Amino acid sequence: MTRTDVRIAGGLVTDLGQGLRRVPGEDELDAAGGALLPGLHDHHVHLLALAAARDSVAAGPPDVRTAAGLAARLAAAGAALPAGAWLRCTGYHESVAGPLDRHALDRLVPDRPVRVQHRTGALWMVNSAAVRLLGLDGCELAGVERDAGGEPTGRLWRMDDWLASRLPAQAPGAPGAPGLGPVSAAAAGLGVTGFTDATPNASRRAIETLTGAVADGTLTQRLHCMAPVGTPPPGQPTVTLGPVKVMLDDTALPSLDEFTRDVRAAHAAGRPVAVHCVTRVQFALTLGALDAAGRMAGDRIEHGAVLPADSLRDLDGIIVVTQPHFVTERGAQYVTDVPAEDLPDLWRLRSLLDAGVAVAAGSDAPFGGADPWHVMRSATRRPADLGPAEEISAERALRLFLGQPGAPAVPRSVGPGQPADLVLLRVPPGEALRSLASDLVAATFVGGAPVYVRNP
Repeated sequence: MTRTDVRIAGGLVTDLGQGLRRVPGEDELDAAGGALLPGLHDHHVHLLALAAARDSVAAGPPDVRTAAGLAARLAAAGAALPAGAWLRCTGYHESVAGPLDRHALDRLVPDRPVRVQHRTGALWMVNSAAVRLLGLDGCELAGVERDAGGEPTGRLWRMDDWLASRLPAQAPGAPGAPGLGPVSAAAAGLGVTGFTDATPNASRRAIETLTGAVADGTLTQRLHCMAPVGTPPPGQPTVTLGPVKVMLDDTALPSLDEFTRDVRAAHAAGRPVAVHCVTRVQFALTLGALDAAGRMAGDRIEHGAVLPADSLRDLDGIIVVTQPHFVTERGAQYVTDVPAEDLPDLWRLRSLLDAGVAVAAGSDAPFGGADPWHVMRSATRRPADLGPAEEISAERALRLFLGQPGAPAVPRSVGPGQPADLVLLRVPPGEALRSLASDLVAATFVGGAPVYVRNP
């Protein structure tokens, strides 16, 4: 809250103080009393999926809410494509037109291959044309759902890498067509200077794609990548390896011994774990494995969608990286879909902080909105029927995005010797906290270099 001048040199903040004077060779920016903060860091995002989603058709709420609306949107999108081209859709939820399989999609899109991603990101649904092109009849992977007769239903569980590897190069989301530039530019305009990419089971190819995008300037933000044990160092100074991601699905949970073994392997490699944890049973299994393996600084729970009140004290030493905006974006479905006993424990925030738990936030884009200011606003205003007692102050909401990549709940600062990853707002601090508006950003800097400057 102190009014001061700031000098940046060599990628660092070098001096703070009133009355600093420009020296020859320096550029000067009049901040006009605006707030200067550490740049925002999105602690959980799926960059390649987000890039692909920009070239995809929205197939779920809020854009599409009815079966008729879905049919019209897919027909219009298909008509704009060349014959035989793949149609890629995202964000589907059963509230639109019920469960989708190959036969339901055949009725909607009979003349071209189509793939539709569920809004959770766990499931792809394809039509019969896509089944044939992908060779699903001969695929024996466990993620291929089959009917009672052994035929593929067109529903593919956690098969993103396999699916992407079999797509034509020009298809959205296929290897070699990431489209990361617009993602980076949009994030810079929102004050984001760093990402933690949370791609499940990130392949070496995916990490090389992201690292290459940083190296050639396509991605201007710093990058912290969740990656499997054994992933080689990225070889790029602004790209670092983060925790080992562990995916949990209630339909195929590992045994406690298997899970514990995987946690120990990560820790032995000097890497914490980041556990995808969205149900009550997943939470119990995660605590069991971390207790058996021994907790390591940096171990994280991703999402923490359902956290029982009587277990919050058991989270000592574990970071929870959550998505407060899901209550805003999905509240109507939660009220009808989530078991009544889970609703009081849904997407906790203030109770976690009150219990002394380390908490940070990520957008989970494209599976949630990519705007961190929207996430912050959602943290301060919850629906009346979904835990308004979990609301937090605007200042605390802002801090959810100010943490260090490897220690998300430890705030960064603006001070001598700190990296000049900064966001300059066009209003003073008090006004910024009152609005948390998405258009507050006047300029964004990464390593002292401007990556976004708002037009006058």
